Amino acid sequence: MPDGRYSKRLSTDSAPFGTWHFSRTNLFSRMSEAVGFKEWQVVCDALASGRQSIILRKGGIHEGRQGFSFAHESFFLFPTRFHAQNDQVKEGHVEPLPEWQPGDPIRITHFAEAIWAKTLTDRSAVETLAPYHIYADQVVTDRFDWEGKGMSSGSIHVALVRVSRLDQPWEFPYEPKFGGCRSWLNLPPPPAGWREAATPVLADGAFTELQEKLEHLIG
Repeated sequence: MPDGRYSKRLSTDSAPFGTWHFSRTNLFSRMSEAVGFKEWQVVCDALASGRQSIILRKGGIHEGRQGFSFAHESFFLFPTRFHAQNDQVKEGHVEPLPEWQPGDPIRITHFAEAIWAKTLTDRSAVETLAPYHIYADQVVTDRFDWEGKGMSSGSIHVALVRVSRLDQPWEFPYEPKFGGCRSWLNLPPPPAGWREAATPVLADGAFTELQEKLEHLIG
C-alpha cells in the first residue's frame, strides 16, 4: 500500500481473504496526525461500549479511484449523523438529528487501533461475524455485493479494532471539509497528553479472548 505502514498477505485459492497486519512501531507518534474515521453515531456507541470491536466497510463516493482501504492503523472515531437510520442496524439507539453544520461542536470521546484488517470474499465467513456487530444483515449484504471505485462485488473489508476512551472529551467546531461520503479525515491537533490518560474499553483478557474467537472463525 502507498504509505508502507502495513504488509499485505495476498489472498490465495485456499484463503478467502487478504490480510493486513499493522506495524506497532512508533504507533502513537503518528497519532499526532490526528486522523479521524467517520462512522455512524450508533456504531460509534457500540464500539465505545465494547459491544462491537470490528468494522465492516466497503467505501464511499469520495474515497478516490482506488476505493476504501484501512489506510491508518490508529484513528479517532468521528461520529456521523447521516445514514444512521433504524433499519440499518440490528440494535442500538438511533436518535434522528440534523446533519452537522459549520460551527457545530464535534465531540470526540474514543480512538481505535486496528490490530489487523482482512478482505473477505467468502460470504459464509462474513455471515459468521453477525453476532459481533450491530450492522443490519441487509446492510452487510449490500456492502458485500456493491461494486465500484476499484472494489469488486463479492468482497468486504473487516478490521479488528481496540477501542479506548479519552479521559476528557475532545471538542472542536465542525468544518465543511469534514463532509461528504469519505471515511478518513484530517483533524485538528488533539489535546496534549490524551494518549497517556486513555483507557481501553475492553480489558486485556477480554480483548484477547475476542481476538482469538474471530481469528478462529475467519482465519
